Amino acid sequence: MKAPPPPAAPETPSFDALGLKPDLVEALTALGYEEPTPIQAAALPPLLAQKDLLGIAATGTGKTAAFSLPLLQHLKPGAAAPHSTSALVLVPTRELAMQVSEAIHRYGQKLGVSVLPLYGGQEIGRQLRVLKRGVDVIVATPGRALDHLRRKTLKLDQVQTVVLDEADEMLDMGFADDLEAILSETPEQRQTALFSATLPPRIASIAERHLHEPVRVRIAKEKLEAGEMPRVRQTAYIVPRAFKIATLGRVLDLESPTAAIVFCRTRTEVDELTTSLNGRGWRAHALHGGMSQEQRDRVIKQFKSQAADLLIATDVAARGLDIPRLTHVVNFDVPNAPEAYVHRIGRTGRAGREGVAITLLEPREHRLLRNIERLTGQRIEVSAVPTVSDLRARRLEMIRSSLRETLVGGELDAFRGIAEDLSGEFSVMDVAAAAIKLLQEKEDEGKDTADQEIPQVSAPAERKFPRTERSGPPGRFADRGAERPSRGPRTADRGERPERGERSERGERSERAPARPQRAPEWNVTRLFIGAGRTAGMRPADLVGAIAGEAGLESSRIGAIHIADMYSIVEVPEPDAARIISALKGSTLRGRKVTVRRDTRD
Repeated sequence: MKAPPPPAAPETPSFDALGLKPDLVEALTALGYEEPTPIQAAALPPLLAQKDLLGIAATGTGKTAAFSLPLLQHLKPGAAAPHSTSALVLVPTRELAMQVSEAIHRYGQKLGVSVLPLYGGQEIGRQLRVLKRGVDVIVATPGRALDHLRRKTLKLDQVQTVVLDEADEMLDMGFADDLEAILSETPEQRQTALFSATLPPRIASIAERHLHEPVRVRIAKEKLEAGEMPRVRQTAYIVPRAFKIATLGRVLDLESPTAAIVFCRTRTEVDELTTSLNGRGWRAHALHGGMSQEQRDRVIKQFKSQAADLLIATDVAARGLDIPRLTHVVNFDVPNAPEAYVHRIGRTGRAGREGVAITLLEPREHRLLRNIERLTGQRIEVSAVPTVSDLRARRLEMIRSSLRETLVGGELDAFRGIAEDLSGEFSVMDVAAAAIKLLQEKEDEGKDTADQEIPQVSAPAERKFPRTERSGPPGRFADRGAERPSRGPRTADRGERPERGERSERGERSERAPARPQRAPEWNVTRLFIGAGRTAGMRPADLVGAIAGEAGLESSRIGAIHIADMYSIVEVPEPDAARIISALKGSTLRGRKVTVRRDTRD
């Protein structure tokens, strides 16, 4: 007796079948939307029924349309009173605010819906003029929305719908208190939708407080059928730091991306790498938080218009960008948090197109790669750094392709006379070879064509690093050669528990590791007192990220880190101490201002 055939997969409903207004369906058709994505098919019915929703789905899955279409369906254009709005969408970055605002405008253009993005760096006079008339939909970053609430130029008492987009990113960027303050100004009887790529306890807590019996929608990772090409090809190259720029240039030459974003950890690194790549013949533009909004808008416009090949950016500056022609994402530095890696590579391989994710890591960062693999459940291929021979072969192959296209295209009569004249003195093969040589020299102008080989480095064996061999005072200032991994962030496999240090008289447990006899540091060390500890959720990765990102100090120069219940101590080079204190005083740690000073205790 034959087994019954497996049930057929349910067909994806059309936008029309989901109950959208004809004007919205027409707009989607004009924009080239054929059918809903999984998150749209799951989220649209409950949102159209005006229920609260908690949606968990990765970046690039279509969340913007999932909340924008129901929001537009329920709106009454022009109903907002002066300084008021009918719908509020909160997003973490300026770029995402502009992107979501543009999308809502395109979807609701035939409905006559007014949309206003609010974000820092934008001329506030224009914002005030538009707010004075009343706006149907406001898309805002939390900081700017709270600023207008305090100025009394924005009122939320008429809000019918609130959307928190990329909620996990807003919390990671320290907007938790701002979100609470904004939501407290909205009516109790409202529809709320919260979208996030992950569901940490903090997101669950916000959902419990501000969503009323929400429908939960979770879109699982897409499972590829056997033999199916993955949408993002992930490759890593292990290379000493001194050769990272040379390796990047060589890999880009081999990959020949249509457009690529190269992620760096700090603003300083972005500027240095942009200068270096432009010197090697690439059209590279920098994008980071130290630039004015006008500069950032100009760079993004040039990148989208194909006036640049590469965008060299920090995470915060590039988050929220949607570049359809983007083919490659490059991690010049391994992100400290595995989740950041997922957000980065989500920029490519969208809408069924294949993308490429490339990561350059130092030998000591090998464990960070393993952390990413555990989170994503995918193996990242570690490839050998391209050799000089590989690069030459690739360049010749590209020339071969160009010549073939030219031969097929014809229109060569104007050049035949030169070829005939030379063929009387040289063989036809020599004439062709000389032409190819000239073409190669022209192609190589400005690019790194040095014959220096880049050292091939193997990944260190995991067994070399027992758990007790962690960095400790003064170990992190000592030899950080290829055989040692970095501390990296605290991840699921390492847990959030404190280290097994001895308790002090105050009952605080140290996060120091057992000290090891090592070389003394090559510079004088000072200790900084930071007025936030374990009770504030402080982690070593937070301190390293803040010092490296705000003060521009290389993470390898940050020494031992001690996190107690109410404070933290960090060892830094004495010459950099004043600059680090000044930078941290002007920023926030875990979403709050903290005391930062030299440690004066014995």
